[in-house]
Amino acid sequence: MSFPSPRAGSGKRLDFNHHGVWAIYRFEIARALRTLVQTLVTPAITTSLYFVVFGAAIGSRLDSLGGVGYGAFIVPGLMMLAIFSESMSNASFGIFFPKFTGTIYEVLSAPISYVEIVIAYVGAAATKSIVLGLTILATASLFVPVHILHPGWMIAFLLVNAVTFSLFGFILGLWATGWEQLQLIPMLVVTPLTFLGGAFYSISMLPPAWQTVSLFNPIVYLISGFRWSFYGTADVRVGLSLAFTLGFFAACLGVVALIFKTGYRLKN
Repeated sequence: MSFPSPRAGSGKRLDFNHHGVWAIYRFEIARALRTLVQTLVTPAITTSLYFVVFGAAIGSRLDSLGGVGYGAFIVPGLMMLAIFSESMSNASFGIFFPKFTGTIYEVLSAPISYVEIVIAYVGAAATKSIVLGLTILATASLFVPVHILHPGWMIAFLLVNAVTFSLFGFILGLWATGWEQLQLIPMLVVTPLTFLGGAFYSISMLPPAWQTVSLFNPIVYLISGFRWSFYGTADVRVGLSLAFTLGFFAACLGVVALIFKTGYRLKN
């Protein structure tokens, strides 16, 4: 299998550069290991606080949702909330920092293809977010009984969402021209949509008008499909959730390909 070289004007084709991909991937993982406490311990503490506040204070006042206790019900939402934010932040920072320091040109001039660059950066970001998601799952299981009804689908949704939002973060990192822009979309768009996307409640609890409004929130479909893999209950049909998830993944791939093809914010 071969890919076109990223060097402008080069008509050569290179074999898959395992060493180049591994070097970038290892560098990005090492950056996370240097802040291991912040990466893993802090989310575990935050998850515990969620269960103290939401599980004990609020959950005790709510009936089960779809036959699932409230504490267990919010576990998939907590995992998705962390995966969305962690994937975006790691991938966006990973590609933005070389742009900011000017070292991105060393990567672009190296004998490594665009596909390999994306695999390395996105793969590292997705790996870190998946580890974080599993850490939250392990922490949650200490507080509530968590049963995964469809483990294969759970892993599939976990992987696709982690990779998709890593691609989305990669796009943000290429698009951003400053640190403020790097945080703009996650803070003003993605995080509010996640909190309003059924992470901590079922949209069936909302008035009919707001249920209709919620169906225009794309995060609802991502969280609903993931929750279905745990408990077999969902706010929207699982087929629709899967189609939306794969569609978002394909759209992100298309945008990344277009960016590298045009050199948008890379060549100047």
